[in-house]
Amino acid sequence: MRRAVAALLLLFALQSSFVFALDSFVIKDIRVEGVQRISAGTVFNYLPIKVGDTFTQARGQEAIRALYKTGFFKDVQLEREGDVIVVKVSERPAISKIEITGAKEIPKDDLKKGLREVGFVEGRVFNRSLLEQIEQELRRQYFARGRYSVRIKPTVTPLERNRVDVTIDISEGRTARIQEINIVGNERFSDKELRKLFTLQTKAGLFGKKNQYSRQQLVGDLERLRNYYQDRGYLEFDITSTEVAITPDKEQIYISINLSEGQKYTVSDVKLAGKLPMPKEQLAQLITITPGDVFSRKRVTEATKSITDRLGNEGYAFANVNAIPDVDKEKAKVAFTFFVDAGKRVYVRRINFFGNVSTRDNVLRREMRQLEGAWFSTEKVQRSRERLQRTGFFEDVTIETPPVPGSPDQVDINVTVKERLTGNLLFGVGYGDGQLILSGSITETNLFGTGKEFSASLNTSKSNRLLNLRFVNPYWKKSGISRGFRLFFQDINTESTNVGEYQTDTAGGGVFFGLPISESRRIQLGFDLEQTNITTDANSAQVAQDFVAQNGDSNTVLKITLGWSQDTTNAAFFPTKGGIQSVTGEITTPGSNLEYYKLGWLGAHYWPTTRNTSVRIKGQVGWGDGYGDTDQLPFYENFFAGGPTTVRGYAPRSLGPTDTAPPFDPIGGDKRLIANTEWFFPVPGQSQNKSMRMSFFVDTGWVWGPGQSVDLAELRYSTGLAFNWLSPVGPLAIVLAKALNAEPGDETETVQFTLGASLK
Repeated sequence: MRRAVAALLLLFALQSSFVFALDSFVIKDIRVEGVQRISAGTVFNYLPIKVGDTFTQARGQEAIRALYKTGFFKDVQLEREGDVIVVKVSERPAISKIEITGAKEIPKDDLKKGLREVGFVEGRVFNRSLLEQIEQELRRQYFARGRYSVRIKPTVTPLERNRVDVTIDISEGRTARIQEINIVGNERFSDKELRKLFTLQTKAGLFGKKNQYSRQQLVGDLERLRNYYQDRGYLEFDITSTEVAITPDKEQIYISINLSEGQKYTVSDVKLAGKLPMPKEQLAQLITITPGDVFSRKRVTEATKSITDRLGNEGYAFANVNAIPDVDKEKAKVAFTFFVDAGKRVYVRRINFFGNVSTRDNVLRREMRQLEGAWFSTEKVQRSRERLQRTGFFEDVTIETPPVPGSPDQVDINVTVKERLTGNLLFGVGYGDGQLILSGSITETNLFGTGKEFSASLNTSKSNRLLNLRFVNPYWKKSGISRGFRLFFQDINTESTNVGEYQTDTAGGGVFFGLPISESRRIQLGFDLEQTNITTDANSAQVAQDFVAQNGDSNTVLKITLGWSQDTTNAAFFPTKGGIQSVTGEITTPGSNLEYYKLGWLGAHYWPTTRNTSVRIKGQVGWGDGYGDTDQLPFYENFFAGGPTTVRGYAPRSLGPTDTAPPFDPIGGDKRLIANTEWFFPVPGQSQNKSMRMSFFVDTGWVWGPGQSVDLAELRYSTGLAFNWLSPVGPLAIVLAKALNAEPGDETETVQFTLGASLK
């Protein structure tokens, strides 16, 4: 209707814009009148007639239509003065300023970005019809968020020099709350059981949003309801109608869902058909649903996907597998024929990279397991994506496989990455205990875009003076063998800390290598030469005095480190599935001033629980001792527990044995056990933000000293809430924790903070 009215108005304008006779003539000149902001040259550019042309009625209508189409003018007239055409225009006003008030649910920046995308910005020509479209779209966006009482009032204020100010005043109103969800027609399952499937609820829930109506969430809930029935045999299940009623005040929602359950079906037969490019028996093994089973839509879909993926791994990138049902309603049975259309075997023509501004192409290419010229493999493409994500250089990695035009047996692989900041620069200046304290570090895990790592850190505090340099080339050899170097100087004085008092000066350096033995497993080998000088006095911890008396105050060791690790996680930061596991052994060579060893195991596994949440279980075990002429593990090599990276809720390094002399400070031990269970979820309101997350956790751990047996009854427990953020200056964690079984003498902390901890 609106288009018809507009067409009539335009026709009227065309007919009423001529004020001269319709006889044709040759145009001697063209003059433009009425322009203000728009130059006459712009009008001439759009005008389809020029001097020397023969003017006709049709040419005149064409000229008016062309000028109207620009959107610059609200009125156009053509007049004749002799053989001169006079183009009289009335310009539309320009937008001087756009102001949005009252918007909270949708950020103003997002709203203005949307206005820019449709061309409604300051300086552009004002178009009232476009403003009306924007108003309707805003209303639709708020309705989708359950705010049906929203009021949107655009105001246009005329200004001098043919300009206008546009104000969009938004009164968002309250989100409509769900008062009741009625399910009608269910006999096999109770209302209570079915309502558990719904995201939408009649109660607010933990974050107060479960009872806020959303059309998108309702669609998702109905799909979950459909899957629930069809996964339990109800092939003909149908949702016959869905009614959403809103009260006159537009703040309360009543939902009624009418459904038809149908019969419960069993599978009578399963067959494979079509042109199979590989042995039928191999594909048949991928079908887990068998005759006699209750029909399950999920299992049929999984079988279809398994066959498609298997064919994709063999190069049939465009394979199509359809499960065709043959329904016998009288017997309530269904037979399935999985029809396979493998298509042609597809090869990869070219691999293209996009978005890597800093990172060199060869750094990405060496992580690709899908190669150019080889046949396409779904598994290798997925593995390539996971390897790129595990580098830690990118926030996001997406891979597309468009077919090559004119070549049905070729595809290109387009890898698009979104780079993250891989360098951290920290610098701090403080004053304490009568001295100036300087600290700083620089870390670059993708040095000059080469994928090499360099880090340097400096600390001049009284308790820990440190200079540490580290360089790693992860592809020292093309086969993936890595090599790194480290050099450090450290002066530790624990007088101002909560552990037993001692002072050590250590200087050392070494080289280390990594050897890949599979896609996810590596072996590490390292050699370090260290010299440690220990200074004690009458105030030093008794454990330090005893050690110096037995082993002297200066020791040099050659240390060999051997380790094995496995990483199957799907991201370098904030993984949601897969696991990590490592076993490390460290031993000083016979003939060193001190002879000791340390063994460690770390394991963690992630399970996705929903699209945005996951669970992790993590454990750590440490064990050390002396051998040969050294009776026990040197005290400065002890394990510690407590703090934001081990057992949260307890003071750092506070759990375990204490010194035998006053003030009985913690001294660590040679045996450690740590375990954590953690449920990760998005920060409320930031579900799409991949650089931060929150978690509920339960931690436990303890440390035992030489001669002490591992006693699980001594374990300390804690629980709490954690916030993790991959900030511009490095990984940051803030913890709110509660110690669950603290004993007298334990040091507890409710709020803890750490910078630089691992986000796996």
